[in-house]
Amino acid sequence: MIGPIVNSSSTLVGGVVGGLLGDRLSEKFRTQLPLTFGAASMGMGIFMVVKMHILPAVIASLLLGAIIGELFSIEKNINRMASKTRGFIDKLAPRREGASVSHDEFLDKFVGILVLFVASGTGIFGSMNEGITGDPSILFAKSLLDLFTAGIFATALGLSVATIAIPQFIVQVALLYLGQSIMAATTPEMVADFSALGGIIMFATGFRICGIKSFPIANLLPGLFIVMPISHYWDTLVMPWIHTLT
Repeated sequence: MIGPIVNSSSTLVGGVVGGLLGDRLSEKFRTQLPLTFGAASMGMGIFMVVKMHILPAVIASLLLGAIIGELFSIEKNINRMASKTRGFIDKLAPRREGASVSHDEFLDKFVGILVLFVASGTGIFGSMNEGITGDPSILFAKSLLDLFTAGIFATALGLSVATIAIPQFIVQVALLYLGQSIMAATTPEMVADFSALGGIIMFATGFRICGIKSFPIANLLPGLFIVMPISHYWDTLVMPWIHTLT
């Protein structure tokens, strides 16, 4: 589970360094750098999408996953759970005196980045991908982004950002072991479609990081859990049926 260890460590280090730096970084630097993070996420997403095996299976999984996410209000519930940690975080890592953001702004931003770091499409996909394929490269790339992202946010929100490393590690390890448990039942084609759907979610995450469009990323995540079965049955049942018709 090298990926979760590296990723959570990068968040911890970035949060601590950024919290100690405070407002020493310029406002322009803090606002422009996240755009680069978003572009990197989009590039990673494109790289994963080209591995696609069956386009209809991936699109169907994305749509069904989004419907499931909306029906169960996954993103809203994650936000609600994150909000409940506000008091605890404030006591564990109080903000420094003279912080540049108000208390309400601090809480709103903290909940947002908690969701971004812990429940992002890149993190969930990367953890499951390492469990299934043994390849931690997605989480390694995310670690570089999280190191600087945590640092940038911590300059305004303080050392509280570093505490996000704890739930991040727990969630990623759980997903990694979930991926390992289903590894024996997968095929290279199923993994390719899983990677492609993860790439689409990573691309949408880039839009969110850049502030272009706030996609409800968490509501898309159920698609990652259904794409491999759909890919399998599409390949073994639907495709032979289509071939008989043609």
